[in-house]
This record gives sequence, structure tokens and C-alpha cells, in this order.
Amino acid sequence: MPETVSNAVAQRDTSPAALIRKYSTDFATVLPTHVKAETWVRLAEGALRKGKRINAPNPKAPDHANHGRFELEVAAGNNPGAFLAALLDAARQGLTPGSEEYYLTPRRVGGRDGKLEILGITGYQGYVELMYRAGAVSSVVVQVVRENDEYRYQRGIDEVPMHRFKPFAREADRGKLIGVYAYARMMSGAVSQVVELNQDDIDRIKRVNPASGGEYSPWTNWEASMWMKSAARQLRKWVPTSAEYRKELARAAAEVQRVIAEPSMPAGVDTPQGDFIEGDFSDDAPAGGDWPETAPVPAGGEPQ
Repeated sequence: MPETVSNAVAQRDTSPAALIRKYSTDFATVLPTHVKAETWVRLAEGALRKGKRINAPNPKAPDHANHGRFELEVAAGNNPGAFLAALLDAARQGLTPGSEEYYLTPRRVGGRDGKLEILGITGYQGYVELMYRAGAVSSVVVQVVRENDEYRYQRGIDEVPMHRFKPFAREADRGKLIGVYAYARMMSGAVSQVVELNQDDIDRIKRVNPASGGEYSPWTNWEASMWMKSAARQLRKWVPTSAEYRKELARAAAEVQRVIAEPSMPAGVDTPQGDFIEGDFSDDAPAGGDWPETAPVPAGGEPQ
């Protein structure tokens, strides 16, 4: 029987969007049960058409062959394994890829003229979403502080920071970033540990990532958001998490391992970096029971 045109096109379609559709069942298996898989897959496809287009009109330019295409689409096609690993990480956490919950960022591998590849990064809104989803907090506050802001917080005296600045003040008027803080108010009314990070803390966190100063790094393009992400990431350690939700994340992590082991999965798909690996809790989690409502802030930063 002669091959139909639609079948021939489907066989030739090796685009990143087609890859998402091909593994949609695997994503549905990994996603938390409250997330609608069809909607998540459509949003993942749409994320590829966000951001900048490649501008390389010169035929001698390294990216000339991809002139006019979206950077994320090209990056995903260059390394499907890294792209799928990022999507699996986002799916495991139930976060929307290509949003402020979970960034999909291009990065150059192999120097200035190297190929673009996808790097997935959980954003501060993603960490805040996970805190709310656990059901233990009524509100979460994450804010950056600039040098001309009015800020006061005395640990052991003030319940929460006092932070003021002129309404609708421009960043130039508020000055450069000097700090960031985060805290959560529990359903019981108690306030969690207040996390404060200054420039030294942020510098230590950035040093862990050698590419933090690169052209495509979120530290370059969304600096304030990355400061807030660092504080939110510290705060999640001290916010109680429901046992049910921890089990759900562990289940999703185990499914990720199973999906990666499938023979049909493209080469290069590795274990997504996260809080749960092979169904076990990482060092961020205590040996048993819920997180305490308050705890001392650890010294230093952590990998981003």
C-alpha cells in the first residue's frame, strides 16, 4: 500500500515540537496528578516560540543556517537529550516550562561559536508555587532590596522585615541591588525563618555556576529574579511540606528514572537535577517528619 503524504511528513518531522508530542505519554506519567497533561504539552510546545530569533544574515556567520529561527527551537534541536531532560525536570515538579516558574534558556557549548543547547532552571515563582501547593503556607513574600530603599529587620525582635520605597519608583531611583529577603506565613499564623542574602551571598552562589556571566545566563537577563530565586530556594528548606506531596514528588522522580531508561529515549537524556533522585530525599530534607517552622539559615550559598 503506497505511503500517504501525511505519514511521510510525520516520519520526516523530527522537530523539537514533534519530540514533545512523541513523548507526551511519558510526560503525562511523570506529571503530578493535578496537572492536565494535554495543557502542559501545549504550553511546552509554545515555549519553543518564545524569546529571541537568531539574527545571522552574514552567510559566514556560525548561525547563518538558522537565521530567523527562534533560539530555543534551535537549541532544543541541537541536543534533544538535554531538552527532554529539562522538560522531564519541569514535569516532575508540575511547573510550566518556558515561564517564570521554570525557565528554558539557551546556552552555548564549546565556546563563543559553539552550538546552542537547552538548560532548564527552576525560577523563584516555581519555588513559591511548590510552597503554596504543599498547603502549609498562607502567603510567601520574596523581595529584593535596593540601596535607596528603607529596610529594617532585627532578628529576634522584629517578626518580619519593614521594607519601604517610593511607589512606582524606577530602578535607577531605587539604586543597585544590595540584598534580598524571603519569608512565609503559615496557615497557623506563625512566621517562618526570615531568609536574608546580601551581595556576598549572591556572589558565592554565582561562583558555583561558571556560566552565570554568559550572554544567555538568566543572571545576565533577569538579575533581580535570580536574586529572588536564590532567597526562595533557601526559604523552601524551612517551610513545612506535607508528607503526601513529598511522596508525590518521590513518585514522579522514580517515573523519570523509568522513562529515561526506555530504549526509545534519545541519547544524552540524563537525570534531571532536582530535590529528589531515584525516589529518595536529597540532603535538603530532614531524616523524618515535617520541616520545623523556624530554623537557622545555613552559611554560604548553594548550587543554582
